[in-house]
Formats: sequence, structure tokens, C-alpha cells
Amino acid sequence: MDNEDIYQEFIIELYRHPVNLGTISDADLKAEVFNATCGDRITLYLKVKNGLVADAKFMGEGCAISQASASLFTGFLKGKRLDQLGKITKNDVLGLIKIDLSKNPTRMRCALLVLDATKKAIGASRTKGD
Repeated sequence: MDNEDIYQEFIIELYRHPVNLGTISDADLKAEVFNATCGDRITLYLKVKNGLVADAKFMGEGCAISQASASLFTGFLKGKRLDQLGKITKNDVLGLIKIDLSKNPTRMRCALLVLDATKKAIGASRTKGD
């Protein structure tokens, strides 16, 4: 079994038992995104304290890739400065998943859904003047 196979098992395990799954009732930032291609949906909740992401959670439904990506990415966000969030790239997200999705644009979109939610949340925050 190679490393990619092992990591695919990890992705399935995260799908079955996601981390950071839930809501934050008093979230400072929240955004919902939907992938019309496959039907995946992610709602991201961020609690910010002193300019840092103090907590990050998600609710969602969809394929193992989108849900595992959201699990991993919400953990990655914790402790990040709010001004860093806009600088996070798709490569940062794909580095967490550790599966080559370059030849599968549909699955790539699933993996990046949580990044889209993050960008939408910080965009809405900037629009409000926060």
C-alpha cells in the first residue's frame, strides 16, 4: 500500500468521523457555499478573538473529499491571523489533503469548496466594514 492509498483511507475516516463539525452560534464570520456540479455544500463558522481565528467549525454535506477537506482546513485555520486568511491558496488546501487531484477537476472543486467559503466570509466581513 503506497502513501496515497493510506491517505485516501484517512480521507474516508474523516468523512465518517469529521473533526470540527458543528456550528458556532455567535460566529463572527459565516459563509455558505454550494457546488452546483455535484451538490456539495459547506457552511463555515469562524470565531475571531484579538485578530486570530479562535475557533472554526463547519456543517456540510457532500462527498468524502469536500467533507474531509473542510475537517482538515478548519483545523488549519485555528490560530491564524484574520489578515492571513485572504492569502491562503488552493495549494495550502491541497497540501492538507495530500491526494493528487490535478487530473480530476470535479474533485478539485470539491476539495476547494471550504476555501471558497473562507474567501466569501472574509469578503462579507470587509463589505460590512469589519
